[in-house]
Order: sequence, then structure tokens, then C-alpha cells
Amino acid sequence: MTLDEDEEEEGGDPIAMLEAAFAAHGWSYERQGDDEIGAQAPGSWAQIELRGVWRGDDGVLQFLALPDIRAASDKRAAIYETLGLINEQLWVGHFELWSSSGAVLFRHALLLDGGDEAVLSQETAETLIDSAIDEIERFFPVFQFVLWGDKSPKEAIEAAMIDTRGEA
Repeated sequence: MTLDEDEEEEGGDPIAMLEAAFAAHGWSYERQGDDEIGAQAPGSWAQIELRGVWRGDDGVLQFLALPDIRAASDKRAAIYETLGLINEQLWVGHFELWSSSGAVLFRHALLLDGGDEAVLSQETAETLIDSAIDEIERFFPVFQFVLWGDKSPKEAIEAAMIDTRGEA
């Protein structure tokens, strides 16, 4: 699916713009009414569920990215500490843990002017998607070190965030 030039420049309905971006990537997606869409995106570490929810009355597009990471009850305290350390490093969006399921997710809310008539540009839709996936890719090993490697949150971040220099 491609956008015509006018729509690409001006943008459109936030959910329609997410749908166009998902389709352009060739990802499977499904709309749940006019105000919600979900897609499956491949990640380097795991499949990532992407979800956009539009609240026109508030002018807010809620964007969630859920990697396949679940924290068992006995690991949740360590994950909460990990989330705090990770979120200190983020400029946009944040990671959180859903208490009901133990799912780790990345969430970002975008305020758009115009209420029900708000417009999201295709470029902004792509940036929203790319930034969520990039943050999951960046921090996925940290969660794995805490959940499966029995590292402390601080040790996990230090181990996963090693900056490489030069070329191999």
C-alpha cells in the first residue's frame, strides 16, 4: 500500500497513517474499529506487537510496542528496578510492566492538535514506529540478562550497553 503525494505530504487520520506505514513494511496488521490498530513486526530478538490507539476527544495517539518479554512474579522487583534505570536514559516514551500479565512494553503518547480532526504525517508515523522498535532492540538484552542471566539490573545495563569502537 502506498500513499498518494497529497496524503503523504499532508498526513491524515492517525490510525490510517499507522495502517499505511504497517502496510508499506509488509507487516500483518488488523484494525479494531476506527480508533485502534495492531500489527506484528519482526525484531532482531523477538516478534514485536505494535498497537496504536487514537483518543480523538483528547487528541492523543497512544502507541505501544510489546516485545515477547514476560516477567515471572519472583522477577518483577528486579524488572521494576531495571525499568527505572532504563527510563532515566530515554528522552521520548518509556518502558513499563503490566502487573496483570507481567508483560514488558514500550509506550509513547503523541499529542495532536485538532481533536477528532487531527492529522498525523506519514513521516511522524514512521518515526513513532521506528523509535519504539529501536528502543526495544536496544534494551531487549538488558531484560534478558535480568530475567534469564540472573544479573542485577545495574550489571545487566552495563553488560548490554557496551559501546563498540572501530570496525571488525
